[in-house]
Amino acid sequence: MSNYGKLYIVSTPIGNLEDITLRALRILKEVDIIVCEDTRRTQILLNHYNIKKPLLSYYSYNEIKRIKTIFNILQEGKNIALVSDSGTPGISDPGAVLIKKAIESGYTVESIPGPSAFVSALVCSGLATNGFVFLGFLPRKENKIKKIISESMKLGKTIIFYESPYRIKKTVELCRNIFGNNSQCVIAREITKKFEEYIRGKLDEIYQMISQNNIKGELVVMIEPSRDKALKEENYGQK
Repeated sequence: MSNYGKLYIVSTPIGNLEDITLRALRILKEVDIIVCEDTRRTQILLNHYNIKKPLLSYYSYNEIKRIKTIFNILQEGKNIALVSDSGTPGISDPGAVLIKKAIESGYTVESIPGPSAFVSALVCSGLATNGFVFLGFLPRKENKIKKIISESMKLGKTIIFYESPYRIKKTVELCRNIFGNNSQCVIAREITKKFEEYIRGKLDEIYQMISQNNIKGELVVMIEPSRDKALKEENYGQK
């Protein structure tokens, strides 16, 4: 498919518009069209850097129809940049489906690296970074949350996931029961934005803090299992 266009996976800022690479800006200027989740949000970034390109919306509810359109554009020899609302496309967003289908269909896919919320949060957390488990957005049902977290705990690594401010209190309370009160937790809020904040402490302390205050914004939750709790989960069910 050498005569076909290329699909660029372009990372964009997670908050501060200055957090974009020179290469990303060049690619956005050079491609024929930009595929994005929300055209209004992407347009803010493009206007900031005086980039004028046609936009095509792509999100979970129109992905099947849009993939066909995107492939037709690539077959015309045109290059496409895929961006998400923020951060790296394909990480807990619909872009993963498009990327997988493009690879399976033989199109050239190239990554333009840049910001990612969970990596930015982890390096400023103070928790162990020599290994981690990223869970993306947790499932809705409590029993599924318990299962996925309990399985992840067996590795004894820092566990990271995204959470909504509307669910954070219930989720932290659930994590207290799974991890135990003494496991260290950090909640990163509004990373790179004006009200960026890191809430640190043991899970019991974190729960007390967020129970007294309403937390707003986009949240990254990181938990380092206590050694005793991790070993207990690892040995659970063994005889």
